[in-house]
Amino acid sequence: MEISRQHRAALALPHINPWLVAIAVMVGTFMEVLDTTITNVALPQIAGNLSASVDESTWILTSYLISNAVVLPLTGWLSNYFGRKRLLIASVAGFTLSSLACGLAPSLPFLILFRVIQGAAGGGLQPLSQAILLEAFPPEQHGKAMAFWGIGILVAPLLGPVAGGWIVDNYSWRWIFYINIPLGVIAIVLALLFVFDPPYIKRNSSKIDYWGIGFLALGVGALQIVLDKGQEEDWFSSHMIMVFTAVTVAGLSLFLIREFTTEDPVVDLRVFRYRNFAAGVLQVTVVGVVLYGTTVLIPLFLQTIMGYPAVDSGIATLPRGWGSIAAMAAAGFLVSKMDGRLVMFVGFLIGGWSTWALGGINLAAGQQDLWWPQFFQGISMGFIFVPLTTLTYDRISKEELGNATAIFNLLRNIGGSIGISFVTTMIARNTQVNTNILGEHVTLLNPVSEWFVSGARGLLMSKGQDYAGASTRAYAIVFGMIQRQAWLLSFNKVVHLLGILFFLMIPFMLLMRKPSRTGESIPLH
Repeated sequence: MEISRQHRAALALPHINPWLVAIAVMVGTFMEVLDTTITNVALPQIAGNLSASVDESTWILTSYLISNAVVLPLTGWLSNYFGRKRLLIASVAGFTLSSLACGLAPSLPFLILFRVIQGAAGGGLQPLSQAILLEAFPPEQHGKAMAFWGIGILVAPLLGPVAGGWIVDNYSWRWIFYINIPLGVIAIVLALLFVFDPPYIKRNSSKIDYWGIGFLALGVGALQIVLDKGQEEDWFSSHMIMVFTAVTVAGLSLFLIREFTTEDPVVDLRVFRYRNFAAGVLQVTVVGVVLYGTTVLIPLFLQTIMGYPAVDSGIATLPRGWGSIAAMAAAGFLVSKMDGRLVMFVGFLIGGWSTWALGGINLAAGQQDLWWPQFFQGISMGFIFVPLTTLTYDRISKEELGNATAIFNLLRNIGGSIGISFVTTMIARNTQVNTNILGEHVTLLNPVSEWFVSGARGLLMSKGQDYAGASTRAYAIVFGMIQRQAWLLSFNKVVHLLGILFFLMIPFMLLMRKPSRTGESIPLH
């Protein structure tokens, strides 16, 4: 009997230990995810060194996120067009070379240009690594594979501010880019040795959906600008934000119309016919909102209100990473032994409870008061992320896997951008409201506030200040206390809202089908 071409190709593939494949793809992916946050703490130093304002330097972050978001959903099509191994090596090489260029950048415009290239090169690494891991491991070990992948995806953003702060304090901001070079070289060598394309990765059509690519770039790029600059520009009171919002709606609408009507879509949206995938994408978007929202809020609280240095505030977030690492290993084992939906249910309960507890801290809180809620939140992320990714792809065929992982990671990243925009906007708006409410009680008719002002005035006058100057400074001290308390109340409210999101995801988790355990594609009808 004649053996099919695909079967012969499969037999010709070398047998590689899947854990070697996992290490090969995760070195580059960890490097790319780390770069999404490692530059945050270095912006003041970069701005000063390149003679730019801090506001101008924020385009270093925005430019990276825009190009990254545009390329990310194209990864499935690019994999079929160029080959998955070739695309992986090209992405890591491009990311490494652009990192070198970023470190050597003589001015801010050049740095922004190289960050655009860096974001575009790294855009495909997350979905590529996820797809390769799911193929390298048999279906019954997908939980372990996603646990290993999740450690890199969840822990790297937490390490970024700590690593960035330490590098800036001890060396130069340029070294936050130079450290990518040895990692990139290692990732390329490992990919050459251990990563191979499966036989079904092939160019399905010679046609290129230029219109789809254009509409996607327009819509996603504009959306990222809106989310990143919205609070800074006061949202829809800004003409720029209104224009980019209109571009977002138009671009994404035309993209959807194009992809549903063309025979060769650059992003195949028919993958949403799988119930597990549709429900999983929704849940991972919300998880992205909570994960990135709290990742921004806690260092902001510690630096703005508690006076922590940047490095110390980053270190204070590490317990969540420890909890994630511990839970990932356990969740990877449990998913292989029981229904992953039960593991997710426990994860959502722990996540909602721990996030709600985090929203109950006050101005007398120490680091230990932040550690245990974050540790349990990290545990919840592990219990959610491993079964969620495993169940999301459970019934998707291998031919559709690259496209599915691209969409999944895009929406997780968009969820993160929404989370950051949401928390920064809510903190700013609620702090203004709370300041006004609390400030109404600081009057001459309020005996408590007048007693405090009098005490502060008397203390300042005892140090040689005149009555008028002491009175002005006393009221300034009281106003500073009001602002801190107003910020804290805003923090408590926003974190409680994020905790509620965990509980709201439980009904959507129940929509997911039980794991098939076969690894075969079972489409919905």
